[in-house]
Amino acid sequence: MRKRLYEIISASKGHDKVSFVYDIFMILVILASLLPLMFKQSVAAFEIIDKVCVGIFIADYLLRWLTADYKLLERNIIAFLKYPFSAMAIVDLVSILPSLTVLNQSFKLLRLLRLFRAMRVFRAFKLFRYSKNAQIIYNVFKKQKDLLSYVLILTISYIIISALVIFNVEPDSFDSLFEAVYWATISLTTVGYGDIYPVTEVGRIITMISSLFGIAVVALPSGIITAGYMAELNKITDGENDEVPETKQTF
Repeated sequence: MRKRLYEIISASKGHDKVSFVYDIFMILVILASLLPLMFKQSVAAFEIIDKVCVGIFIADYLLRWLTADYKLLERNIIAFLKYPFSAMAIVDLVSILPSLTVLNQSFKLLRLLRLFRAMRVFRAFKLFRYSKNAQIIYNVFKKQKDLLSYVLILTISYIIISALVIFNVEPDSFDSLFEAVYWATISLTTVGYGDIYPVTEVGRIITMISSLFGIAVVALPSGIITAGYMAELNKITDGENDEVPETKQTF
């Protein structure tokens, strides 16, 4: 019974129609739960939609907790203790808690209402559980995490070094180091809002060099992700080809 529940609530593999219908249903529920966030006004219909969606999310969360041993491949009580601390379980819980939070009439606490309401946006991440393409992207990031971590360290180092250089070259153009970091970040991404910019020739030369190196740094993660994505697609294609039975030709 629990194994069948796990097969239904897990991402559909294509041959399980019940699991496929459940995935579609959950995607529609997630989209419906995000509907109230698209409007500033709070109407009664939105409150009803939110309560219904949260009730479904709670049931889904409990079912996944009930079948955690199949998910984590650990047929013991440890699996049920570990599941609430897994990444997707935390996302599920964060998407539920804001709707269950009851605030009193205190003015200061009412200011937190928008914060708790905004946290419902985390429900969008639940879509990753029901999309095969999203699972592929997740696998790419998981397998390439070491390379992406190195690129992240390189990017942060590059921003800090650029900010320190420009901050000392043009102290009059930047009131604080944070503004220099902000300038280095938008220069790295080649956005260039133009609200903060160097005015001296040395500062402009540094900006040009920073922008050129920024293009290379930004291109690194794109190449890593693209290569990993293609590798995952090829793996899936090879797996599907292996499943196709070979037919012998007769002459």
